[in-house]
Amino acid sequence: MRHVIDGIRYNVETYGDGFPVILLHGFTGDASNWQPFFEQWGKRSKLFAVDIIGHGKSDSPDELERYHMLSVVDDLFLLMEKLKIQKADFVGYSMGGRLALSFAAKYPTKVRKLVLESATAGIESGDERKLRCQQDEKLADFIVEKGIAAFVEYWEDIPLFTSQKHLPIEVQKQIREQRLRNSSIGLANSLRGMGTGSQPSWWAELSDLNVEMLLITGALDQKFCHIAEKMQNKAPHAKWVSISDCGHTIHVENAEKFGTIIEGYLSNT
Repeated sequence: MRHVIDGIRYNVETYGDGFPVILLHGFTGDASNWQPFFEQWGKRSKLFAVDIIGHGKSDSPDELERYHMLSVVDDLFLLMEKLKIQKADFVGYSMGGRLALSFAAKYPTKVRKLVLESATAGIESGDERKLRCQQDEKLADFIVEKGIAAFVEYWEDIPLFTSQKHLPIEVQKQIREQRLRNSSIGLANSLRGMGTGSQPSWWAELSDLNVEMLLITGALDQKFCHIAEKMQNKAPHAKWVSISDCGHTIHVENAEKFGTIIEGYLSNT
């Protein structure tokens, strides 16, 4: 179902019954990425899988300011009000994890638990943030100039997703087809507005964040394992779990284990 938030149509897939859980996909993903877990998690939770702005069936406006991280955070807040959700658990993957953490930093009383899969609190160094913004701008230009198909072909081959090459061909095909359903301007503006370089750094705020947090990384994804360990050391209520033989996308590479861990964490009140 679509909900209009400050002029932007957001698509939200709902399932199940119980305490609200907001599901936030990664860059190039959409709400369908969470469907394999609907039946399992929906037994005890009411799931709200959101197509983040610029993705899936949600709008992909031309105005870059609508994609700024804190603007999307405010959209989420208004979406919760529209759905009459007082407080929720958040499960976010990669970009969706950064969005979930940003939401918790700005609206901590609206969050009960955070599950962050392969996510980061941002980039601390101003110089590194600037460099990352330049890289994302270059990639955004590539998407607009070359189109979605050329970008997806490139995106599949970046080192971050090497472990996905071991997935069954049919699964890889499904991931590709889903990515291809996105729009060029939506993905380009998402990189420019919500990229790791353009978002606020939340490292300094982690020590004061009074929210339960589960950090999940794949053991093969050493960069994000290092980030998760650092986040665990800073956030007082954070627990970190590393999943063996997995890379960046644990929810795809070991869906059974991922689903079981999340189900247990969310149901443990």
